[in-house]
Amino acid sequence: QVQVVESGGGLVQPGGSLRLSCVASGSIFNIHTMGWYRQPPGKQRDLVAVMDSIGGTNYGDSVKGRFTISRDRNTMYLQMDSLKPEDMAVYYCHWGGTWGQGTQVTVPS
Repeated sequence: QVQVVESGGGLVQPGGSLRLSCVASGSIFNIHTMGWYRQPPGKQRDLVAVMDSIGGTNYGDSVKGRFTISRDRNTMYLQMDSLKPEDMAVYYCHWGGTWGQGTQVTVPS
């Protein structure tokens, strides 16, 4: 079983940057995909970025060129640059079927 804990959310002005972290523990070695999702207020949870075990990545259209997913051992990151008000959401880490508790990113308009 995998446990994950996210951190790094907060308030940032448009055009600013944040880096989210997701620390995983437990049986992570056989997990082949991991990623970040987000849920804006009143909307469904959508893909932000995913990564496979050999470093392949895929991004949602709205974040391509601005966000970067990466991993270092048991920690996954989401570097978010050029943030926009429409990026405001609760961001969730997903690792081997396990969801984190979410971290709020606020970008005022």
